[in-house]
Amino acid sequence: MGFKCGIVGLPNVGKSTLFNALSNARAEAANYPFCTIEPNVGVIPVPDPRLDDITALIRPKQTIPTVVEIVDIAGLVKGASKGEGLGNQFLGNIRECEAIIHVLRCFEDENIVHVEGHVDPLRDKDIIDTELQLKDLELLHRKLERTRKMTKGGNKEAMRQVAIIEKYIAHVEQGQNVRTLQRSKEEQELMQEVGLLTDKKVLYACNVDEDSLPDGNEYVEQVREAIKEEEAGLIVISASFEAQLMEFEDPQDRQELLESVGLREPGLHVLIREAYKLLGLQTYFTAGEKEVRAWTVKAGTKAPQAAGVIHSDFERGFIRAEVMKYHDLMELKSEQAVKEAGRLAIEGKEYVVQDGDIMHFRFNV
Repeated sequence: MGFKCGIVGLPNVGKSTLFNALSNARAEAANYPFCTIEPNVGVIPVPDPRLDDITALIRPKQTIPTVVEIVDIAGLVKGASKGEGLGNQFLGNIRECEAIIHVLRCFEDENIVHVEGHVDPLRDKDIIDTELQLKDLELLHRKLERTRKMTKGGNKEAMRQVAIIEKYIAHVEQGQNVRTLQRSKEEQELMQEVGLLTDKKVLYACNVDEDSLPDGNEYVEQVREAIKEEEAGLIVISASFEAQLMEFEDPQDRQELLESVGLREPGLHVLIREAYKLLGLQTYFTAGEKEVRAWTVKAGTKAPQAAGVIHSDFERGFIRAEVMKYHDLMELKSEQAVKEAGRLAIEGKEYVVQDGDIMHFRFNV
């Protein structure tokens, strides 16, 4: 199981530069709107030092990280919800993503034209929020119309659903994103099939100039204040610096460049990890002489379902899971030593997988 994030933002905010640095997919990054006509897709490994540590210890024939799929979606303009620019395509592409990485321009550069005339990340955020909200209202009104038809025979369940839909509409009409709406789990489940765009998890990527690393600037503080009521993440990143960093092949050269701006690791690593965390995802590992591999599951996943990520037969015929903790393996240096120390746990169907577990599944089909 991987996951899919869409990079969105107004034209010329640094989306494609960031995407290029992430995936080396060579998406065109030019100084004009709509340089990305079709969404570019990059499959990017999730950086995890634990995977490297396990590999160094076991020395398998191959190592396979878990991945995130990043979609660079064409720039948005005012009127996208009505089909302006590449609006319909943009909005359709967002619907297919689990989360949104919203790039906001937080730097001044007279050589890079801003589509709105001047730099203002809060205005830029509002433009995209408004277009997504307008699209959500369109979707909600369609569902309301269908559901109202079902109430004509006195259908109480349909009447209850109408009230819920109207609650959503009233919230969005106030200029609020659906993810900020207080609602019950039942209400969330009812609306899940609608695919509301402003209900998706969002990570705001404040794109700054190199001099504003690592902590950001006044623009970033404005964004941080504006989103404090949202269930959203925020990172400070410099797309141009990340692109420059990717040009260095020597790890030591990269590290020196990072340290020169006060960073310990690339911002791209932080971005991927934060998106991962935002979606409530975690990693477990399988490890053997043939392969060490990272697998992605939702937090709270039980052992049989985690096994099913590898193969459906593993879940169907699940018997038990043998579980080592990452820190135990690092301390004791081998699976055999972990067993001898009594730290290899045998877990059944109710075991909830923990982040960093190293697992071996027993099954019978």
